[in-house]
Amino acid sequence: MVFEAIVSGVILLALGYWATMFVMGRRDDVLHGKFVEDEPAAEPVRFMPRMQPAPQPNKDSLQALLTVIKRDLNDAARS
Repeated sequence: MVFEAIVSGVILLALGYWATMFVMGRRDDVLHGKFVEDEPAAEPVRFMPRMQPAPQPNKDSLQALLTVIKRDLNDAARS
């Protein structure tokens, strides 16, 4: 019983693969077992320019951020 289930599963898997390739338009693969090579792209690939690095924070902005974090921590500790 298990052997028949395994054989049926393999056959169903093969049929599913065949149907998928046929629907995708890869009929040469389906009919002859030949794998079709992809054609190279007509246009060259354009690369995205590098992103500008983020500006470095100065001492005043870091101090203000630290003050806000300390205030939030104190508020959280009180509640």
